[in-house]
Amino acid sequence: MNTIKHQVSNSKLSPKEVDVRQMFNDIAPNYDFLNHFLSAGSDKHWRKKTIKLLRPFQPKQILDIATGTGDLAIEALSLNPEHVTGVDISEEMLKVALKKIEGKKIGDMISLKQAASEDLPFAESTFDAVTVAFGVRNFNDLHKGLEEIFRVLKNDGVAAILEFSVPSAFPMKQIYLFYFRHILPLIGKIVSKNKMAYKYLPETVISFPQGKEFRGILEKVGFTKNRAKRLSGGICSIYIAEKKSKV
Repeated sequence: MNTIKHQVSNSKLSPKEVDVRQMFNDIAPNYDFLNHFLSAGSDKHWRKKTIKLLRPFQPKQILDIATGTGDLAIEALSLNPEHVTGVDISEEMLKVALKKIEGKKIGDMISLKQAASEDLPFAESTFDAVTVAFGVRNFNDLHKGLEEIFRVLKNDGVAAILEFSVPSAFPMKQIYLFYFRHILPLIGKIVSKNKMAYKYLPETVISFPQGKEFRGILEKVGFTKNRAKRLSGGICSIYIAEKKSKV
């Protein structure tokens, strides 16, 4: 039977990590509904697109960071890997993921661990691919979190990062920002019962580095062949970053 391993105590986390974990623990029961509702179902398409971009790499061992309720980890099984490991800081989100995995009877293909993104409990060069969907914004230390991704990837491994971004074209940008700042927090507050969670989301999206800026950070960490693909008019972006063998 699949279980959630490697419990993390608050004493090992920064104040921000403690707050983020509690926030996601609070919204875990309604997280999937809100994701699908607030994106009009587009989040499912975005995850499928992310995994499709990994198909040429044929990864056998995959790590899904900030796995949440497990949707991207489950989608990654379409790549026919040997195993997928999902990690998240929120135990309540992982419990939802575990129920899905058990319901689909795929516990032999996906294992779950509770862990912070900046302190991954894996040896160097363990995974062929690392995925993150809507999670890098929540890293306590973005640079450290990306360094950890780089560390646990094998040479010639690849990272696929799906994250919200801000459209640049008029009027899409203005409509998007109005929705993000006013409509989304209101709906999120009503449904999730956590008044901060969906206020936190637009704040982190707007302040997060995107496009060339984020690709530059990936390059500083050591990734090469970094590229970005904007989806749905720029509402979100997929970043593909490779860890190449040193000659």
